[in-house]
Amino acid sequence: MRLSIIIPTLNEADVIGALLGDLAALRAAGHELILVDGGSTDTTRALAEPLVDRLLAAPCGRAAQMNAGAQAATGELLWFLHADSRVPAATAEALLAAARAGGRPVERSVVRWGRCDVRLSGRHPLLRVIERAMNLRSCLSGIATGDQGLFVSRADFTAVGGFPDIPLMEDIALSQRLRRLARPLCLRPTLITSSRRWESRGILRTMMLMWRLRLAYALGADPARLARWYR
Repeated sequence: MRLSIIIPTLNEADVIGALLGDLAALRAAGHELILVDGGSTDTTRALAEPLVDRLLAAPCGRAAQMNAGAQAATGELLWFLHADSRVPAATAEALLAAARAGGRPVERSVVRWGRCDVRLSGRHPLLRVIERAMNLRSCLSGIATGDQGLFVSRADFTAVGGFPDIPLMEDIALSQRLRRLARPLCLRPTLITSSRRWESRGILRTMMLMWRLRLAYALGADPARLARWYR
């Protein structure tokens, strides 16, 4: 099963090289790297161009960018990664092993969709608590976030209509749609995601903000309003 790895970017020159370096072995093995830029004004595009198979432009917004990447993708399994993620070799290997297992009829549901456990990059002890809570909550609820490297078969992504065109919570909304088809596969090998948001805004403050946003979304708040709160 061929992966199409889709990365939305906007002014990610500081981090995109490290992620694409992590993915170089997958690309060399025949898997597809697609970067979808939302209008970067730094050197993101120049840095990425020699390291990806396709460099696309799309209207700014993760949902629109990831949908554009999925439409252009040729692989059977779509893997959506944030630009500030790092991908250890063991994590990529675990996903490929699951994809291969999914080829057996009795295990076809294994690879319908899922996510990886996440580890935050910082060293503060509170970050260890937060990442463990994120991983446990995700497995129990069947809801994945973008930081966790959501992956989904092309067929199921198409069946649910892709990411809804909303400015925030697009990952939550897609997970809710996919959960109606199957429970997610929760891969234990971790993605490493940047803790810059947590550390720059304050760990406890950011945690409380995310809880408020999720609760408001669950109660029917307008995602555009939530996006303004988030920013």
